[in-house]
Formats: sequence, structure tokens, C-alpha cells
Amino acid sequence: MSLRPVTWTLHGNGKTIAPGEVVAPDERLSWPRTIGIGMQHVVAMFGATFLVPILTHMPPSTTLFFSGVGTILFLLLTAGRVPSYLGSSFAFIAPIAASQSHYGVAGALGGVVMAGVVLALIGGLVQAFGAGWINRLMPPAVTGTIVALIGLNLAPAAKANFTAAPVTALITLVVIILVSVLFKGILGRLSILVGVVVGYLVAIARGEVDFTGIDHAAWIGLPAFALPSFNVGVIGLFVPVVLVLVAENIGHVKSVAQMTGRNLDSVAGRALLADGLATTLAGFGGGSGTTTYAENIGVMAATRVYSTAAYWVAAATALLLSFSPKFGAAIATVPAGVLGGAATMLYGMIGILGVRIWVENKVNFANPVNLTTAAVALIIGIADYTWTIGNLVFAGIALGTAAALVIFHGMSALAKWRGTAVAH
Repeated sequence: MSLRPVTWTLHGNGKTIAPGEVVAPDERLSWPRTIGIGMQHVVAMFGATFLVPILTHMPPSTTLFFSGVGTILFLLLTAGRVPSYLGSSFAFIAPIAASQSHYGVAGALGGVVMAGVVLALIGGLVQAFGAGWINRLMPPAVTGTIVALIGLNLAPAAKANFTAAPVTALITLVVIILVSVLFKGILGRLSILVGVVVGYLVAIARGEVDFTGIDHAAWIGLPAFALPSFNVGVIGLFVPVVLVLVAENIGHVKSVAQMTGRNLDSVAGRALLADGLATTLAGFGGGSGTTTYAENIGVMAATRVYSTAAYWVAAATALLLSFSPKFGAAIATVPAGVLGGAATMLYGMIGILGVRIWVENKVNFANPVNLTTAAVALIIGIADYTWTIGNLVFAGIALGTAAALVIFHGMSALAKWRGTAVAH
């Protein structure tokens, strides 16, 4: 598969989509419609992507810049076959917050770089040898557990923001819940964004928003770039995140393949490689790690437009917005109450995503291997167990991930040796 420039054929008359048809990745509608849909993808990722830098106290404009750059890189490396926007990954919130307390922002960025490099290496291996070895290393019982414990490990952070302004937080959360169930199509899929906007307006009315930063910010300027520093102590915090990114990227490729009716297995490794390189670049410049976005899958499903042309528009829009410091300063004014309401939903969704992996793969919890793997690892992750060895600190996510892998494979080997193994 070459990296030649992508060209798109016009779908039908460029204006309408017949019932039962979709606009394929190598097709497009008329440019005005494509531009509109591309900007819609930016809106779809907006609320979720910006929550990561706000919660981790990193510059929103810088994160947006590397989000746009990462999306372009993804489209190039997958040769325009996989429509995707690379937004901020929630899996990075906990390790970034933990590493900042010990090593500062530069140390956290170093961890992002490490995670990106490891993900890129895995992508190269998948492209060369297939994804079978990943499935053997991380079967659904393990993957679901790791994803769940990362989300649930963040529960205390959500509570801290929620209790800072409980009225605003509660309104934000209620709006997110109501919009997701009362509206169909795109609006229903943008429930988090709508909830954040409504919560922000409530916070303004209650005097909880500080506009000082907006007044002093310029309209046009470069994002606030920063360089990483590297510390061995962050390895245990960030490497487990790679497992989540692998699951998210492969899941995205499979979802697009199912919805477009195309076999994209040959491009799965390139998708992982692209996200790994995008995350590495972000870490070297001051942004957060990236991942494919379920919100944009929702927009594609609602519009039936899978054209990668729309994602080029989305990437260009993100880059343009990133060069407005005033825009970034406005995003940074979102107060704790709004973040608490949205985070209560988002962090819970990450946890339930792990449960969804169990359900979709019919993980058998009557099997003591699966039951023990999930039970022990979840408690370690949720309670944030910590193990310190010299200057190395292994927190709940790292220990929970290690526990899941060691318990599953260790118990499986013992059960096979003793002849007590049952079906997974």
C-alpha cells in the first residue's frame, strides 16, 4: 500500500445519498457539503478532546494543534483508507496527573513520548506479523479489565471537581444524560458538548468563571510548545495506556470496516503506527496523547459519510483554531464544576467500555481464571495501590495492568498443567 496523494471520486451527484448507500472513504460529496461535515467532526470531538488538557492543566491550543497534525499523519499513513480524527485520549489523564506531581509537566510529556514510541513499535509488528499475538497476550478478559480499571481509577478526580461546585456539576451531568436520551442523530451523540456548554453558561451566571486569561490573550499566535524530560519512574504509569490505545485503534478499524463493508485488516498496523507517531510528536511538543474517537464514529454513522476528505477539512480546521491563543484561553476558563459533571460521565464511560469488551466477547466469569484476573486487578486500580522501589513508583494503573497479565497467564498455565482448565 503506497502513500500516494489521495484523490476522491464524487459520490453520485455530490448532493444526496441514496437509501442503503454510504459515501466511501475514497469518495466525497460536493466540497461545500464536505467542508460542512468536516467542521462537524471538529465539533464532535470538541468537548471530549479539550477536557483532557483542561483536567491535566496543559495548554488547550497545543493539544488542538497536535490533534490536527496527528489526524493528517493518520490519513497519510493509512493511505486515506481509514477515516478518523485523532483526539485527546482519556487514558492519559491519570498517568499525566500522577507524573506531574513527581516530575512536572516536562516529565509527563516524556511519558507521553514513551507511550507513543511503544505504540508505534507495536504498530510495526502488527503490520509485519498480524494482530494474532496481541490477542494472545491480551485476550478480552485482560483487555476489558485494563480498560475498566483505567477509567475507574479516575473516580476520585471526578469527585474532587464535582464537589468544588456541586450545583453546576449536577446541572452539567443532568443535561448530558437528558440530551443523550431525548435526541436522536448527531445532537444526541454530542451530549457531552451540549452539557459542557450549558454547564458553562450556568457557571457564568453563578460567577464561577474567570475571564482574566481571555482578556490578556492575543487573537493570533503560536501554540505554547514545551519540551519533555525523561524519567524511568514514569514508565510504569504510561506503558499500560498503550494497551488501551491498541484496543481503541483496532476497534476503530473494525468498526469502519463493518460500516463500509470493506476489509481493512491490512491497514490495522498502519493505524497503530500512525497513532503512535502522532502521540510521540505531541509529547515532544507539549500536547497530550492521541487516539481514534468514538464521537466521530457516531457522526459518520449518522451522516453515512465516511469520506476521508471530510477529515482533511477537520484537521485543517483544528490547526487554524490552534493558532488563536484567545480561543485556547477561552477553553481554559471552563471551571471545576463543569469538569466534574462531564468527568463523572466520561470516566464512567471508560470503565464501562471495559465491561462492554467483556460482554461483546462473551467472557466467561464462571471460569476462575477470568474472575480472579478481573477481581484483583480492578481493586488494585480503583483503590490506586502504590508500590515504591527506590525512585520508582508504580501506581494503581501500572500495578493493576501487571496483575491482570500475570494472574491471567499464570493461572492459565497452572490450570493447563493440572488439567483443570475450562473454556475462556
